[in-house]
Parts: sequence; structure tokens; C-alpha cells
Amino acid sequence: MKRLLAALFAVLLLIPRIAKAEEAFPDAPAEAAYLIEANSGRVLYAKNENARLPMASTTKIMTALLAIESGRMDETVEVPAEAAGTEGSSMYLKAGETIPLRDLVYGLMLISGNDAAVAIACVLDGGTEAFAVHMNARAEELGLRDTHFVTPNGLHDPDHYTTAKDLTLLGAYALENPEFTAIVSTRYRKTEGSVQHTLKNKNRLLWEYEGGTGVKTGYTKAAGKCLVFAAERGGMKQVGAVLNCPSMWNTAKSMLDAGFRLYAEKRFVSADTVFTVPVENGVKKALNAAPIRGILYPTEIGENESYAVLTTFDAGLSAPVRAGDPVGSVSLVLNGTVVTTVPVIATETVAPVDFGYYFRKAVSAFLG
Repeated sequence: MKRLLAALFAVLLLIPRIAKAEEAFPDAPAEAAYLIEANSGRVLYAKNENARLPMASTTKIMTALLAIESGRMDETVEVPAEAAGTEGSSMYLKAGETIPLRDLVYGLMLISGNDAAVAIACVLDGGTEAFAVHMNARAEELGLRDTHFVTPNGLHDPDHYTTAKDLTLLGAYALENPEFTAIVSTRYRKTEGSVQHTLKNKNRLLWEYEGGTGVKTGYTKAAGKCLVFAAERGGMKQVGAVLNCPSMWNTAKSMLDAGFRLYAEKRFVSADTVFTVPVENGVKKALNAAPIRGILYPTEIGENESYAVLTTFDAGLSAPVRAGDPVGSVSLVLNGTVVTTVPVIATETVAPVDFGYYFRKAVSAFLG
């Protein structure tokens, strides 16, 4: 096994401690709540985050994600009879009308169309039961161990549940998809197809909160008011969820406010950082390398947290090495614990030494 070479190249101490951020967060008046900084995954607030609870229409985040991932968004589909007249919030789809799948997703996410959810399930998997299998398989792939789906729209079923933590992580993952983000941040939409529907996004944060980017509301009598929400300012991207929260809008705003007030995004490693990595048996004794992305991490304002940046390179690296090959990693360490790691790759190619190399070197020395 190749040996590893590790180096600590930066240690940063923040200013003296004022108060712990978790103590300064307002208590969320929700049965469960969770808030993270999505770029880093840092948990900013948690309350009863692993309790399995009904999720109402926040379910539709998974339904939308599966539709987008199907690659069929531009396909014009026919609304099945099963979808028309679905109870609860509705697009008022008519059986037999034709509509782009993309507009069904807009209707799903902007006005929470339960009929749109059923239509999507039927189009993608032939029905809601098969679609639920699809939803649960995707949840397992994403590591959502405390989530189980029965319906595509969140209409109540005792075996349909999630946690504030899982729901937040699902929302954060979905927001990594540019098409999903574009949809949930849209305020108004007029659909195409045989019937035109005018849609207005129900998410008040798009109008009422600076940097608000979505994501999804939900309500049933069993679930209470539920909300997955997100906002971005100054490179810091917060995503959170509240379950069974009567004051969901004000609570979401208070949680976001606290996050932006108590944390500041700090760049510890730039994407254009150049590392020099030793190479054995190559025409060069070292090569240039760089992280595949920078490291941004939210730091607690006024805290004395200790940060260090640790690089780990392959000490036995031997030519040939091609540009793009992994050669190590760079990690951010918080109070002695690694909180994020980014691969480091070669940015140049180093060929191995051979007879031609030595011959050319000898000729150069003779002529020189």
C-alpha cells in the first residue's frame, strides 16, 4: 500500500467566544425542525429532527425530482382519468387534456397540484403504487433512512412519513439540480398544451424574504403546516424544514435570520490553489495539482472555533501521471474533526523516464 504524506498548511483561530450559536437560535415552535448550510452540510439548528412525522405536500419534492431525472420533461403527455378530480389542492386538470410534463411539475410545485402528482405518477410508472416504489428506491439511494412514501402528493397515510432531517437533506439535494431550482423559484407560470393554466407560486418567501429561493409548502390535518425553505445570501445557502408548525412562515424567517446573523461564509481553500506534489520516476520531480473545487464553510461569528486545513498527498506517486488523475485531498478540520474533504487532482501530465529521456539528456549535456 502506498504511503501517504500529510501536511498542515493553515491554522486559523477566530476571535474570542461570545455565545454559542445554538443558544442564540430562537426555539422553533414546530414539532420538528432542521436547518443546514447546504454548501458545507453544516447543521445550524436541530429540534426533534429524527422524529418520523407526516409530511403532507412537501412529498412533492421527491415527485418533482423523479420527473426531472426521467429526462422526459419536454414530452407532451395526456392527463389520465385517475388524475382528474384528485382531492385537495389542484391544477384542475381534465382527463384527456395534453400538457408538457414540465408544466405538470410547475403545477405540482407552484400551486401544489395533487392532480398533477397523480398524473406524473401515472405517466412515469403507470400508477401511484408503482411510483411509490420508485420514490422509496430513490430515497434509499439518497440515504433517507427515516422516510417512506405511499402517495405522490402527500395525502395522508399512516405509513407515509419523513423526518425534518431527511426532508431538509432531500430539499438540499434537489436544489443542486438547476432545473429544480428554476422551477421552485418561479413566481408565475402559464402552461402550454390543450388547456392553459395560470399558476402563482404559493411560497411566500419568494416575495417576503431577501434571497428566498423556494422550496415547498404542505398541509393536512394529520401533518399540520409543513414547509421546506431555502435562502441564499453572500454565498451562504441555507436549507431547512419545519413539520407541524402553525407559524411556518414566521418560523422559517426567524430560523434563516438567525443563520445569517450568527454565521458567515468563509473561504478556506480557493479552487485555483496550486499544490506541488512530488513524483517518482518521472521526467519532472514534482507536478502541479489543484482541488476540484474550493472549500467554503460557515463560521460562527464571535466564536473561538479552531480551524485547520490539512493536505494529504500520495508520497509514492510514480509517473506516468496524467492531468486529471487524483493525487491526494485537502480537508477542513474544525476543533480536531474533519468536516469536509475535497479531492486534489493533477493539473499537468508527467511522463515516465525512459531510454529516450536519458539519451536526450546526454545529448543536451554533450552539446551544451
